[in-house]
Amino acid sequence: MPPLKAQPPIDAPVTAGFLGPDRNWHLSAGAVTAVTVIAFAIWSFGHAGAGVSPPLLLLAIAFGLFMAFNIGGNDVANSFGTSVGAGTLTMKQALMVAAVFEVSGAVLAGSSVTETVRSGIVDIDSMHVDPQSFVYIMMSALLGAAVWLLLATKMGWPVSTTHAIIGGIVGAAVTTGLVTGTGGLEMVQWGEIGQIAISWILSPLLGGIVAFLLFGAIKRHILAPAARAIALGSHGFDDAEDDDDDDDDEEDEERRHMPASERVSELQQAAFAESAALDLTPGGPGAELVEQAAGLSKKKRKAARKIERKAAYHALEKRVPPLAAGAAVVIAAMLVFKGLKNVGLDLSLGGGILLLIMVGIAVWMAVTVFARALKKQSISRATFIMFSWMQVFTASAFAFSHGANDIANAVGPFAAVLDVLSTGEISEEAAVPTAVLAAFGIALISGLWFVGRKVIATVGSGLTSMHPSSGFAAELAAAAVVMLASVLGLPVSSTHILIGAVLGVGIVNRAANWKLMKPIALAWVITLPAAASIGAVVVLVLRAIF
Repeated sequence: MPPLKAQPPIDAPVTAGFLGPDRNWHLSAGAVTAVTVIAFAIWSFGHAGAGVSPPLLLLAIAFGLFMAFNIGGNDVANSFGTSVGAGTLTMKQALMVAAVFEVSGAVLAGSSVTETVRSGIVDIDSMHVDPQSFVYIMMSALLGAAVWLLLATKMGWPVSTTHAIIGGIVGAAVTTGLVTGTGGLEMVQWGEIGQIAISWILSPLLGGIVAFLLFGAIKRHILAPAARAIALGSHGFDDAEDDDDDDDDEEDEERRHMPASERVSELQQAAFAESAALDLTPGGPGAELVEQAAGLSKKKRKAARKIERKAAYHALEKRVPPLAAGAAVVIAAMLVFKGLKNVGLDLSLGGGILLLIMVGIAVWMAVTVFARALKKQSISRATFIMFSWMQVFTASAFAFSHGANDIANAVGPFAAVLDVLSTGEISEEAAVPTAVLAAFGIALISGLWFVGRKVIATVGSGLTSMHPSSGFAAELAAAAVVMLASVLGLPVSSTHILIGAVLGVGIVNRAANWKLMKPIALAWVITLPAAASIGAVVVLVLRAIF
């Protein structure tokens, strides 16, 4: 097996020269962002017409793009954290995948018509608010949510962007009602706020339970045979070694009396972690397995290894394909029924089920062929490659779905503002031009690259160590819970679900970082009031200026 290079910390400081070794990437991302902002501003003035206030429209553009930027830095980074943390994707590869699938999801399946936020958490209709005040409320909500998201991102806390924009709207609307005498706290629908509070517990709990069960099954039935085969390796407990290596009896005898901690190198520990995340610390099951293997003669170890390798490849060929097929069905259902509903894809229930069955069968067959082809690889490498590819597909699907749905947290309020500035009145619905979706999609990617590393580090390594198998399990569990919650109408947050799934994986490996989870949970609770407070201040400033 080729050496596995240790990955540098995700948020490692950059000190090599001007802007560090990624100078060209920084400059390119900055240039694309700057061109997008300028082009979008020119388009917006042309779209809004001559009667619009230039300073107000410029502020609206800045607030909207700033919100999209911070959604990328927090929410998109949260989505890619497991992939980058597992080593499946580098930061640059994550950027490219996000650039393609996030922007495609926003442009192809982003809401073509967005309801202006008039009822729901806050009953704005009851205020009989004038169009100008409505613009101030939406702009303040965007900035309030964006500022809080930036603060949370800088701290490495993954929070709900949906809760942030809701908080911004609550703070700005209630403050406007109190100032104008048209309403107050009675406008807030506290039952909806209660559902948000429920999601703080329900979302991570559901994500954690599903991930715990899923990864536990993967570890027992797929990864454990691979780990045993590695432990029984003929030389250094690395299954990449040739069985025919002629170690002399004296060397073999010496190795039996060496402590397990000395015999198992960093590379070999990585192979264990990739294959089964076994505990190699003294007294752990991995260390015990190494000791047992060391006590066997070379002949017996080779015979046992052949049996375990056969079982490991059998697990890859027979158990991974149905797992991949099930994952494909869940991801396809999420895309068809949640991400592609706005592109005119009107499938009946029977047609949708038939499509999902075809996808599942096709993936089952394809993965079976792929697993057979991997028999020429060492078992640790075959396992790593198999789950890496599966995780790439789940990450790509998540990115597309995210671009299609969660970008509305920035696009919705901005589209409402742009519509009011263009028409002078508050419409029941506001069309979202493609230019808005494209510009905000690019802002998402920019946020991921420039400020997303701390959140990626938190999700990818801070809460627990991630490897392709565990990252795949976390992402699949989160997708399944999101789909189930959508069907049942449960008040959940996709961000909180994924964090719960990561913790579920950590519980299986007995390595969950509960200490780090404490400030994250606190951040969830204060997201709504923090964004509301900032939104309230911003709306007062806007009313004073304009």
